[in-house]
Amino acid sequence: MSYLPVKIAVIGGSGLYNLDGLELVAEVNPDTPWGKPSDAITIARTQSGLHVAFLARHGRGHYLTPSEVPARANIAALKSIGVEAIIAYSAVGSLRDELKPRDFVLPTQVIDRTKGIRPSTFFEDGIVAHAMFADPFSAVLENVIWEQRHVMEGGDFHRNKTLICMEGPQFSTRAESHMYRSFGADLINMSVLPEAKLAREAEIAYQMICMSTDYDCWKEHEVAVTVEAVVANLKANSSNAQRLLAAILPGVEKVVENGQVLEGLKGSMRFACMTAPEKRSKEAVQKLEFILPGYYTA
Repeated sequence: MSYLPVKIAVIGGSGLYNLDGLELVAEVNPDTPWGKPSDAITIARTQSGLHVAFLARHGRGHYLTPSEVPARANIAALKSIGVEAIIAYSAVGSLRDELKPRDFVLPTQVIDRTKGIRPSTFFEDGIVAHAMFADPFSAVLENVIWEQRHVMEGGDFHRNKTLICMEGPQFSTRAESHMYRSFGADLINMSVLPEAKLAREAEIAYQMICMSTDYDCWKEHEVAVTVEAVVANLKANSSNAQRLLAAILPGVEKVVENGQVLEGLKGSMRFACMTAPEKRSKEAVQKLEFILPGYYTA
């Protein structure tokens, strides 16, 4: 396949189900040891000839709940076609006055409030590894995106914020929303985990772009969040998301091609494994060959 490898991928969240203005090259739907991804992966080409992969996190038509998203298969499938950098879009609720609906935000930290029902690691069933996760997102990708914030229309852009991930699919109670604010969280969504953790294990640089749709339900005198209000803001955010993506792709390509995006990340999982070689399950090692070939077979 002449378009492989595809080193840059976009994961689309609620309201972003395709890439506009790009030439469709192919669709692939790889089998992985963790099953099939959420949907077929679209391979598109920009006017400059850059190939970009696109995957709808919830499937086209939005039929997967946040807890049903096959995150391991998604990340493994992207890694199998050569992806080194992921730009992940997500609709989020705002927990701060200054983060208005239709604003975009680059988070730098994550708080996990999922319930342990989502498989969150590739390392299990006979092999144990501990990935570094102090800084969940790629500072290199964050800077590339931040430099293009001027293309936004009708909303502000923010960075250095904390994102809390809840289970869903229900929205928060008012008490929970106030509790999350007391934690120091600025935003809330249902999708960043385990996606970001799995990208780290697969040695893929990952940055989420958060698109604010509502004030959750903490803000007094505001109507509690409804699907109708969220959908209206999703549509407004979608055009900004496409505009921003077109602006950042040349910069993302540059840091991928010069190797900057994988500095400190490539090779990190080779030394994260705690299991003695003689104790490693052959079946577990074979599955990991799909994303980290040669790391644990010697």
